[in-house]
Amino acid sequence: VGHFPSGLESFPGILVNSLSASFKLQVHGIVRRSSSFNTGRIEHLYKNPQAHIEGNMKLHYGDLTDSTCLVKIINEVKPTEIYNLGAQSHVKISFDLAEYTADVDGIGTLRLLDAIKTCGLINSVKFYQASTSELYGKVQEIPQKETTPFYPRSPYGAAKLYAYWIVVNFREAYNLFAVDCIVIGNSVLLVHCGGKQSVDSK
Repeated sequence: VGHFPSGLESFPGILVNSLSASFKLQVHGIVRRSSSFNTGRIEHLYKNPQAHIEGNMKLHYGDLTDSTCLVKIINEVKPTEIYNLGAQSHVKISFDLAEYTADVDGIGTLRLLDAIKTCGLINSVKFYQASTSELYGKVQEIPQKETTPFYPRSPYGAAKLYAYWIVVNFREAYNLFAVDCIVIGNSVLLVHCGGKQSVDSK
C-alpha cells in the first residue's frame, strides 16, 4: 500500500506521516527543493535527511506547480491513497501572493487529479483533499452545517473553493474515490463525498 501526501510539514501532514509510520505503511511524499533542508518537522520519521529515505518513508523533490513532476512521481510510486495537504495557507499573505496562491492551492489540486487520470489510476486511488473553514469566509449562519453556503473572502479561500469543486467534478465525471474534508477549528469535520456532506465530531 502506497500513501502519497503533499504538504508533509503541515500539521495534518505530520499526523498522516506519523500514523503511517506507526502502522508500517509505505509513504512517499513530495518536498520542494530549497537551498537548505526544509524537513525539520518530519526528520524524526527518517534518519538520513540528505537521502530523504528511511524505512517506509521516501521523499521526492517536486512541486504542486509542476504537472510534469507530479505525473512522473505518481506514475513511479503508483500510490493507493493520495492526501493533498499542500497549500499556501496564510490568508493575509494570499492577498499579496494571489496568483501564486491560486496556482498552488487551486490549480495544484487539478494537477494532482489530472496526474491520477493520466497515470491510469482512477480506479485504484483514493484521493483526500484538505479543505478549510475559509470556504465559508463571510459566515452566513452560526454554527455552519451541511447546507451553509460558501462565501470565501480571500484569495486563499477562493483558491480552496476551486479545489473543492474540482474534486467534486472529478468524482462525478470519472467516478474517482475523492473526498473534500473541511476542518473547522479543532472540533468539527465536514466530509463531502458522493454528492452529500456529512458532519462528524472529532
